Amino acid sequence: MLADIAAAGYAGAPIGPKPATSAAERLSMWQRYGLQPAPGYIGADFWDPKKYSAIIAQTTSYAQFAREVGLTTCYVAANVDNTKVVNGRTRMQAAGHATTADGLTDAEWRQFIETTTEVATIMQAHGVTAAFHNHVGSFVETRAELDLLMAAVSPALLALGPDTGHMAWAGDDPVAMVNTYATRIVTMHLKDVNAAAAAKARADRTDYRGAERYGVWTELGQGSVDFPAIFATLSRARFAGWLIVETDVTQLATPLESALQSRAYLRTLDK
Repeated sequence: MLADIAAAGYAGAPIGPKPATSAAERLSMWQRYGLQPAPGYIGADFWDPKKYSAIIAQTTSYAQFAREVGLTTCYVAANVDNTKVVNGRTRMQAAGHATTADGLTDAEWRQFIETTTEVATIMQAHGVTAAFHNHVGSFVETRAELDLLMAAVSPALLALGPDTGHMAWAGDDPVAMVNTYATRIVTMHLKDVNAAAAAKARADRTDYRGAERYGVWTELGQGSVDFPAIFATLSRARFAGWLIVETDVTQLATPLESALQSRAYLRTLDK
C-alpha cells in the first residue's frame, strides 16, 4: 500500500502504532518509501462512561507515539456504531438519513463532551492537537451534531479535521462547513461523493454498506464536492496542514488507479 501511495505521487500517508513494533521501526517503513508520516486516527465510544478509562489509556499511548514520529496532529472521531438507540435502529442503519431521534441522550452527550475534552487535553500536553472528525454512521455525522460538539469544547483544546465526503453524504454542505470553521481546521480528509448514489441511498433508507454498494464514494473531481471553493477558503485562512485523500471504495479496477486519478485531479487545481 505504501508503495502505491508513493508511486501515485503523494507526500505521505497516515501513520499509527502497531503492536510489538517501536515508533522508530514504524517510521522507518514510511521513510523506506520516501513518505512522510501524516496524522493518524483514534476512534472511540466517547459517550460510554464504562469506556472512559480505556479511552484515556489509548489516547495517552497514541499521543506518545505521535510525538515520537514527529506528528503534531491526530484525528479523533466517534466510532461507527451498531448500538441501537432509543428509536430502535443503529447509526449504521441511519447512515446518510439520520434524524435527531437517532442521536445520543442528554447524559450521553455530556459524557461525550467530557471525554473529548479530556482526550484533547492529554494530546495537547504531548504537543499534539486533537482534530475532531465527522463520520457518517457515527454519533457526530450531521452538521448539527458537529456544531454542538464544536460549541461545547474550547477551540483552544479541540481543532477540526473534517471529512468533505462524509459531510456531503450526511446531506449537509461541506463548503459551508469549511467556511464556518476554516480557522479551526488543522487537517482534512478529502473525499468525494456521487450525489445521485447518495440521494438514492437516502431515499431508499439503506444502511451504510448498502450505500457503499450503490457507489456513494468516487474519486476526487468525479463527484459533487466543490474542492476549488473549499481550497479557496482554506487559502484565505492560511491553512498549512495535511490534506489526506481518501476513497473508501473505489469504482476503478485497483486502489493504485484510484490514487492516481485523485492525485491527477488535485494537480489540475494547482495551476
